[in-house]
Amino acid sequence: MKLNHINLVVSNVAEAIVFFETYFNFKCTDIKGDNIVAILKGADSFTLVIMTNKEGKAIYPDAFHIGFMLDNTNAVTETYEKLKSGGIAVGQEPRKIRDSFGFYFNFDTVMIEVGHYIN
Repeated sequence: MKLNHINLVVSNVAEAIVFFETYFNFKCTDIKGDNIVAILKGADSFTLVIMTNKEGKAIYPDAFHIGFMLDNTNAVTETYEKLKSGGIAVGQEPRKIRDSFGFYFNFDTVMIEVGHYIN
């Protein structure tokens, strides 16, 4: 069995489209309404659905996050630097976290992990 999609609620769908296309190589394939719902395709045909709700903001449980696991520690550092140079508040630099090398940051309403598992 393979997880093939996730639906995230954000406060600004248009900004989220640019964010995920710019930093995580997604491609927006469809927008419904006036930036109410967007469908983005990623690696391995993974579908990321981003949408807004009536309140304009989601409240996720503590520690809820999505993760991007990269091929090596250099890719983690490069992603961190790309986000940082793009004006994204990424916080702490990548570091050893349990069995990985990575970092966490928040974009809109979503916590995001970027890392590489260390053997």
